[in-house]
Amino acid sequence: MDALSDANVCLRDAVLLQRLGVNAIRVYNLDPDLDHTACASIFNAAGIYMILDVNSPLPNQSLDRASPWNSYNSAYLTRVFKVVEDFMHFNNTLGFFSGNEVINEDSVAQVPSYIRAVTRDVKDYISAQSKRSIPVGYSAADVSSLLIGSFNYLSCGLSNDTSSKIDFFGINSYSWCGNATFQTSGYDVLVDQFGNTTIPIFFSEYGCNAVTPRIFTEVPALYGPEMTPVFSGGLIYEYSEEPNNYGLVNLNDNGSVSILQDYDNLRGQYDKLDVSLLESANSTATSLQAPACSTDLIAGTGFTDSFALPARPDGVDSLIQNGVSGNSSSGTTAVTQTVPSQTVYDVNGETLTGLKLVVLAWDESNLPGNNTSGTAPSGSSSSSGSSSATASASSPTKTGAAVRVADGKLQSLAIGALAVGLALQL
Repeated sequence: MDALSDANVCLRDAVLLQRLGVNAIRVYNLDPDLDHTACASIFNAAGIYMILDVNSPLPNQSLDRASPWNSYNSAYLTRVFKVVEDFMHFNNTLGFFSGNEVINEDSVAQVPSYIRAVTRDVKDYISAQSKRSIPVGYSAADVSSLLIGSFNYLSCGLSNDTSSKIDFFGINSYSWCGNATFQTSGYDVLVDQFGNTTIPIFFSEYGCNAVTPRIFTEVPALYGPEMTPVFSGGLIYEYSEEPNNYGLVNLNDNGSVSILQDYDNLRGQYDKLDVSLLESANSTATSLQAPACSTDLIAGTGFTDSFALPARPDGVDSLIQNGVSGNSSSGTTAVTQTVPSQTVYDVNGETLTGLKLVVLAWDESNLPGNNTSGTAPSGSSSSSGSSSATASASSPTKTGAAVRVADGKLQSLAIGALAVGLALQL
């Protein structure tokens, strides 16, 4: 199901996500033949950016880790470009993932070169067809023996193929469970391993559910002084409850939503964050230069020793130069409907009233505390211990996020654009 295709559903979810305190969502499964203008506009009004996967789990819509040379073809790239074409004109499109966990213990040695090829093709399409640059990155499985090698292969400098270098690197990490610590979770190791990164790094998925309900004690660590010099926050997995038990809310068959304890626990952790730290600039990554690609960077991985990338399939150069046919929105539009029509229940099963989207200015991104709407009959607002019983929001914080994104600068915690996020997979 395409999570960004129904405006009424998107308004409902945007209100709950804005209220939660997030400012970025990751969306995995998209149908480029549908119109996403209304939903993109709603999330833009909420101050929430979108990081989008260009692949899907459907047949022939992603790289095959066992034989990438067979799946890397014109039909596959046509669909990839259609996703890019569909979303590149929305000013809250923060970035694209060119792959998700393609590299693992079962992938063949040539897979990293094909991921760089897809990254190159997407970035070249954006350069040719978009009015602004949009970052393109990769989301990696947290496989310790391959993680640094994957990062090095995808982010090192190739003088003859500069557009194939990723702009950001995501890690799908579930190592912090329950009341773990910075050390027992291995977060200290990750900070040490990536301390000299030249690009933004963040958790593209996190939120271990070995202990339930989740208490998210990793949040203050991720946004604290030990990690913010290296990591740019992360994306909690996931919004809706599925059989794997990672959801923050239950999406009921009649369109209503039941908030789960995980939602309240996460909101409480976000509300305690030092917002000034999230907004502070960090020049560490942007002050360094990526090392030149060499085999010593990938020692012990089993990856191909060659940094020569696959040639584009026949016809792809023409697609890049001329564009693909399909949906091509002119950009986000004004949002006037701000009150969701669906019923939302708090963790006690009581109906929340007064839920409302707080429409932010074009250069404002959402932060915890911007939306405090939602009151239960008992007179206290659900979650995070707030005593407010109003349906209003605090004054939003102006961050200049849209300006930085429009300039193509996805910087480490410069404006917190990745600082608080949520994976949205419906």
